[in-house]
Parts: sequence; structure tokens; C-alpha cells
Amino acid sequence: MRGKLSLFLLVPEVIFIILFGVFVQYDEKSGPSPINGTSSEEFHSLYPMFQDVHVMIFVGFGFLMTFLKRYGFGSVGFNLMLAAFVIQWAIIMRGCLDRDDIADGKIDINLESLLNADFACGAVLISFGAVLGVLSPVQLVVMAILEIVCYAVNEFVIISLLQISDIGGSMVIHAFGAYFGLAVSLLHWRKELENHHKEGTVYQSDIFAMIGTLFLFLFWPSFNAAPAAGTFAGERAVINTLYSLSAATVMSFALSSAVDKDGKLSMVHIQNATLAGGVAAGSVANLRVGPLGALIVGASAGALSTVGYKYITPALQRTFKLHDTCGVHNLHGMPGVLSGLAAVVFARYSSNSAFRDMNELESIYPGFKASGFDFQQQANMQIAGLAVTLGISIVGGLLTGLLLRAPFLDKLKSHALFDDDKNWLVDDDDTNTTSGGSGIAMAVIEEPRQDEVKENLDRNSTDGSVGSSLHEQMALAT
Repeated sequence: MRGKLSLFLLVPEVIFIILFGVFVQYDEKSGPSPINGTSSEEFHSLYPMFQDVHVMIFVGFGFLMTFLKRYGFGSVGFNLMLAAFVIQWAIIMRGCLDRDDIADGKIDINLESLLNADFACGAVLISFGAVLGVLSPVQLVVMAILEIVCYAVNEFVIISLLQISDIGGSMVIHAFGAYFGLAVSLLHWRKELENHHKEGTVYQSDIFAMIGTLFLFLFWPSFNAAPAAGTFAGERAVINTLYSLSAATVMSFALSSAVDKDGKLSMVHIQNATLAGGVAAGSVANLRVGPLGALIVGASAGALSTVGYKYITPALQRTFKLHDTCGVHNLHGMPGVLSGLAAVVFARYSSNSAFRDMNELESIYPGFKASGFDFQQQANMQIAGLAVTLGISIVGGLLTGLLLRAPFLDKLKSHALFDDDKNWLVDDDDTNTTSGGSGIAMAVIEEPRQDEVKENLDRNSTDGSVGSSLHEQMALAT
């Protein structure tokens, strides 16, 4: 990996430096174009939300994926690597397609551009979750390069051409990232992924993952509301997202206990399904759905996500050989589609009376002013946007997955799956090894023996016998 990873990072970075030097410049006010008030006022209303989204990308997503017991460095580290890479690449790709960002042959950037680059990072990191621990770092870099090309094209088509409303990116970010990643994963199935002994959690890793959940929960209202910062629609997006998240959380706890035969809660559900309300609120967050509508959307997403983790993911792996490490289909894919369909319904059955005035209507549905849409036509565009997103993400993911099978891209060996030892300097207290091959062999031998000790202790405590002595148990463990 030493030469290849450096090559696949340094060459693009040099290209980015050249492209930014030649084609990228500040916009004339070094800030977003003002909607109401001065550029300074717009900056102060948008920057706090941008920071919230920034924390979600670098902390929330990173720690949410630390649940794997031997892949914590890879989860947080590669999350940072991909996000820093994509922030640069997304500016170039989006600028090439968005005519509003180009002036005098150069790409104008501002705070809004950086926010949109963060959104692009979100899509890539969602895809990363589907193949977490399965692809090598080199493969991840190539996947990010190709995915941003598809992402920029899809965003241009559904936002600029079809003029859909998707303020929180349920379609353009969540559904796209999920199904792109799943399509890549489909072409990287291998028999060893079934019940792999390293694809598991320990108590501490689940606690770290819960940190990511809490960060995402707290800042998700900003994620959905940031594009409308400083407006009434932005405030409404914060309210709708918070209530949707709350309903999803309550529903996740309720169903997690209901689907377990002993009535116990699963940390998988609590870490992920609780956030499904934020995803599902995305496409309708700025609409006048009311608190009732937000609660219904959130509760539906929480229930769908919990059921997905319990039943749908195992069925997909068993039937279609589709491996989904983080369960992005349940957290981002299905709730993203649900939100897209909800946006269709609300667009179809809305009326002018549902909006404060025509300015508010046209700010949410630009097609009403630019293309003369009515509510039926807007609903048609919304469903078309969802279909285009699914088509581009799945086809793009399949083509990317096929390319990533090239032998020169360092496919991970079976023993390196879900393990930091292949790519990181690891000082593992459990195995007393440092970044050598012996750590893996020790881990494979050690885990069953620990289970055997636990079974012996449980058995002894049940039948009342004294059982093996402490020294015998320690000898067995070592």
C-alpha cells in the first residue's frame, strides 16, 4: 500500500492545486449571495449551520461507524481522508456543471459552495458505510472520485433541470449515497463476508458509535435547514426535523424491544434507526406539513429502519448476496425514498393557500416561476427526480464497483477484512502485537477461547459447582 495509496492521493491533490489556482476564485463579496439583507447578515445566519453540518460530516459520520471492534482507526481515519478529499473535488465538479457559480470562466466559491461540498461529502461517506471494512484505501479513493462525478450530474439534473424541492437532500444525498454504495457492494461480495468473525462489536466500540449518533441527532436540524438559513422556511425546517427525529427515536426504542424475543434493546437499532427521522424529513422539511405531518414522517421512518435492520438486511444478504456493513439501506436508503415519496404527495395536494405568499412558494418550488409549473406538474417532477436519482446511483455504483475489481487497486485479502492491522500501525492490548501479521492470527485463536471461558463460568454459576480454578481459567484463556 505504501506506494499506491500515496500515488492515488498525491496525484489528485497536485491536480486540485493546479485547478484551484487557475479556475477557482472568491465570489465578489467573499460570501453567499444575499437573499435578505446584507452579505454580512447572510454570513452570520449561515455560518453557524455550516459549522453544524461540518461537525456532522467529520465527527458524526466518523464515530457512527466505529462500532466494528477491530476497525475503529479505519472508520474515523478514512472518514477524515475521504471528506477532506471530496471537499476539494466536489467544488470542481459542481462548478463545472452549475452555471450560476461560473463568472469570467472561473468558479466562484463562497460559504454556500462549501456547504454544498459538505453535502457531497455526506453522499460519499454514506456509500463508505455500505463497504466499511471491505474495500482498501486505494479503492475508497477511486470510489470517491467516480461517485462525485455521478453525484454532480445527478444533482444538476434533478435540481437545475427538473427543479425539484429537496432542501435536506433526502434524494440527492441520502438515497443517492446509499444505493450507490450498495451497488458497489453488490459487485464485491465474497463468501467470507457471511458471518465474518471480525464483523462484530464490543461494549466499548458501541459506546463510541453512540457518540456519533448523538452528534448527528443534535445537529441534523441544521443539515436540513442550512440551505434556507435566515428565512421562515429555514426555521420551519428546524422544527419539522426535530419533531421527526423525536418520533423516530421513540418508535425505534419501542420496536427494538418488540422484535426481540426477550424484549431487549439492540444498540444497532438505537445507533441508527433513531436518526432515520432526520433523513425522512429532508425533502419535506421546509414545507408546511405541520407538527402532525413531521411526527408521522418520523415515526414511519423509525419503524421502517428498525424493521429493516431486523429483517430486510439479513434477507437481502441471504437472497441477493448484498452485504451492507453499516446498514445504510435502512438508515439512508429506505427513509430517503420515503421522504421523496412524501414530497410527491405534499406537492400534489398543496395549494397556494398553504404558503405565505408567492415569494415563499417560488422559493420552495422554483419551477413555478421559471417554468410555470402547477402543483400536479411539480409532483410529476418530484417523482421523476426520485427515479433519476435511483437510476444514476445504481448504474453509477455498478460501473464503479466493476472498475474497483481491477487487480492493481489492492483488493483486501480475506484476513484483512474489517481489521485495521492491514493499513494502520496498531498497538493492540488484547494481542500484544504491533502492526504485524501475527496479530490477526492471535485474534482468530483468542476469541473462541474467551467465549469458551465465558461458557464455562456461566455453566458453573448455573449448576452450583465450583468449576475450574481461577488459574485454570486464565491458562485456558492464554
